[in-house]
Amino acid sequence: MKFIIRLFPEISIKSRPVRNRLIKLVRRNIVNVATHHNYKVNAVSQWDKIFAEFEGSDEATRKLAVRELSRIPGIHSFMEVKEYSFNSLDELFDQIKDQCGKEIIGHTFAVRVKRHGVHDFNSQQAERIIGGKFKAAFENKGVDLDNPEVTIHITIENKNVYVTGERYLGLGGFPVGSQGEVFSLISGGFDSGVSTYRVMHRGARVNFLFFNMGGTAHEIGVKQESYFLWDRFASSHKVRFVTIPFEDIVGQILERTHHGVRGVILKRMMMRVGSRIAQKYKAEALVTGESLGQVSSQTLTNLSHIEKACDVLLLRPLVTMDKQDIIDESREIGTIGFAETMPEYCGVISDHPNVCPSREFVEEEEAKMDSDLVDKAVAAARVMDINDIPNDTSRLKEEVETVNTLQPGEVVLDVRSPEDAEKNPLQIENHEVILMPFYKVAKNFAGLDMLKTYALFCDQGVMSLMQARQLKELGHHNVKVYRPE
Repeated sequence: MKFIIRLFPEISIKSRPVRNRLIKLVRRNIVNVATHHNYKVNAVSQWDKIFAEFEGSDEATRKLAVRELSRIPGIHSFMEVKEYSFNSLDELFDQIKDQCGKEIIGHTFAVRVKRHGVHDFNSQQAERIIGGKFKAAFENKGVDLDNPEVTIHITIENKNVYVTGERYLGLGGFPVGSQGEVFSLISGGFDSGVSTYRVMHRGARVNFLFFNMGGTAHEIGVKQESYFLWDRFASSHKVRFVTIPFEDIVGQILERTHHGVRGVILKRMMMRVGSRIAQKYKAEALVTGESLGQVSSQTLTNLSHIEKACDVLLLRPLVTMDKQDIIDESREIGTIGFAETMPEYCGVISDHPNVCPSREFVEEEEAKMDSDLVDKAVAAARVMDINDIPNDTSRLKEEVETVNTLQPGEVVLDVRSPEDAEKNPLQIENHEVILMPFYKVAKNFAGLDMLKTYALFCDQGVMSLMQARQLKELGHHNVKVYRPE
């Protein structure tokens, strides 16, 4: 099954060397994503497009291709395409009539032809000839060039013909890896998930930086959200997930500093540690989800104080966004479930925060803390490959049984997102299927009938395994993972 892929519009203003580099990067990202998700694709790049051929020709392959291509930054749009050899317009009609003719039955239609190369006709003549043949051969409501119900798209390139089907929109943006490497401060809330996605969308290779202030459940949730974002939008590149133990820093902030500037000092300490981590791994910037005026630490004054503690470029993709717009975008990209159910650990709360403290006062309070806290935090950093998160057992050590067949009476727990489950509903004869999105499992599983055994299911088997391990750690041993052959 072949698709023709159109690239992001901004590529048209790039120089030839830059354009060639970006096109090759999109092609390589398509192949890398396929490798990660265990399917095969052959991608060939041209000056203004990429052809991607997926192994298989059934409906499942088409759904897979549409899902994955729509999530790769740098792709503006794509269409399924059938390829034929070209000799004459009469022969072309005979080749495509079975594919396209049934679509115009009972509808108005138009034929659109793009032509490249030397032929004895122009595009308009080809449209009239082929359109006339379709009108005569199939029952239809006639040709409508202004607002057709069905459009047949044909591209003739020298001796090749491409007939395209439905057009799908991609993410746009720049290809991942084209704009350098960054670390995104990820907390599991609405803001950090959206800011991370936005920088991925603009082509940065995004590593994840998590400051653990004492919550094991919080760390697990953040790792799952980070893996979700990477797996969905940026799996073309390997990245790191770095955890910084922050309990000692939080303790000294609470014990030694003025309550009015605790939030600002906390963020400044994150910037110092984050800068050191970024420099260690040669990343060029830190990314935060801060938005002007959203909370007391995000006034112009406090944002300035925070930025002065950062030794690398600081990116704030959400700085002018309203909170509701951020929440709406988290719903669109699929992270809203994490944010709504994320276990929270609020270690530093100012009861009377100062929204415009002087720089001198902030630095005076900060000086009351031990001078080696940053060095200790950097030295204690735990680094892992993002791809290892599903198999990470440092917090969840329970082993989970994986089966490809079900026993009588077992219930299938579909942990896919509602969007994915709706697109491809799971039905298993003689077995009850319960839809419980992954971000609700830990909270809602206890409300089920505990006398039954539940087999967790997802498309890739990754999220189901992570959720099953967490349930076992919480004391639920009536779970397994269902991976049908």
